[in-house]
Amino acid sequence: MMEEIIIVLTIFSSIFGVFYLHYSTRNKERLALIEKGAEASIFVKGKAEKLTPVWKIFILNLSLLLIGIGLAIFIASAMVLSFGLDAEVAYPGTIFLMAGIGLLTGFFMTKKIDSEKIA
Repeated sequence: MMEEIIIVLTIFSSIFGVFYLHYSTRNKERLALIEKGAEASIFVKGKAEKLTPVWKIFILNLSLLLIGIGLAIFIASAMVLSFGLDAEVAYPGTIFLMAGIGLLTGFFMTKKIDSEKIA
């Protein structure tokens, strides 16, 4: 029982440490830039230049991932029934392959959407 508590505490403290370092370092960098006379507009520049909303990209990638997984299960079942492959090999192999192909397709579609907004 004690090991599980230690593992959970380690995970949460690691996550907290990463976020703390990120925000404290970002704050120190911004203060140093302000002391040197940099404009404050550079801190919000990245947010204004976002081309596609994040939720659209997330939904696109999630939908392509789920389509890939569903297609993989269908292909794996056809391979098991038609070719007599082991189900323990066919299902995970095709699921990982098609999920990867779905995410790669989502990456290229997102890249294409962003390049069309620029032009």
